Amino acid sequence: MDFRHEWKHEISYLDMLMLRQRLRAVAQADQHTVDGKYLVRSLYFDTPADKALLEKLNGVSHREKFRIRYYNGDTTAIHLEKKSKLGGLGNKQSAGLSVPEVSAILQGDLSWMLDSGRPLVRELYNKICTQQLRPKTIVDYTREPYVYPAGNVRITLDYNIRTGLRRTDFLNPGITIPAGDAPIILEVKWGAFLPSIIRDAIQLEGRHTSSFSKYTQCRIYG
Repeated sequence: MDFRHEWKHEISYLDMLMLRQRLRAVAQADQHTVDGKYLVRSLYFDTPADKALLEKLNGVSHREKFRIRYYNGDTTAIHLEKKSKLGGLGNKQSAGLSVPEVSAILQGDLSWMLDSGRPLVRELYNKICTQQLRPKTIVDYTREPYVYPAGNVRITLDYNIRTGLRRTDFLNPGITIPAGDAPIILEVKWGAFLPSIIRDAIQLEGRHTSSFSKYTQCRIYG
C-alpha cells in the first residue's frame, strides 16, 4: 500500500484568492475540471458507535473510512473509496460502482457484493457484516484542484461545504444545506518530495497544519 504525504490548512477567502493566483502561475489545473473546479458529492459510512468519527476526533494515528463518491452530478462514474491514514500519510483505494449497485447498498441488499470481483467491494461487505458499517451522511463541496508533475503533487481548494443532515439518499440531487460556518480548506498531497516552488507558493503567514474533517463538520448535524 503506497502512502502519500498530506497537509491540510484552514484558510480565509482572501487567502484563497491569493493562493489561486499563485497556483495558476506555477501549477496546472486538473484536466477533469469544468471552469477550473468541480462539485464533489460523498456518502460516508460509519458504525453505530461512530468509530470513524471518534477516531478522527480523538486523533487516532492509524484509521480508515469508507465513502461513495461522484463528481459534477455525473452518476455514470461512481467510486467506492477507502481512505487510510497513518500519521501525516494518506492512502486511497478505489473501485467503480454502478447506480443499481449503489441503490442496492442503500436498500441493504448486499447479496451481490461477495461475487462482485472487486476486492474493495468485498471488504466493504465484510465490514458491513462484522462492524455494522452503515451510510451516515452526505457531504457536498466545491473543489478547485491543481497538479504539479514533479513530486506527484496535488493541491486543492475546497469550499461551500454542505451536509445532508441525516439523509443518505445519495443519488437524489440537491437535499443538502450549508454545514455551518465551515472554513475553506487547502489540501496539499505529494509523493517522495514537495518541490520548493510549490512549498513557496502555498506559504501563508500565520496558517498552520489543520486536522479539519469535512465528514466531522457535517456530522455536527446528525
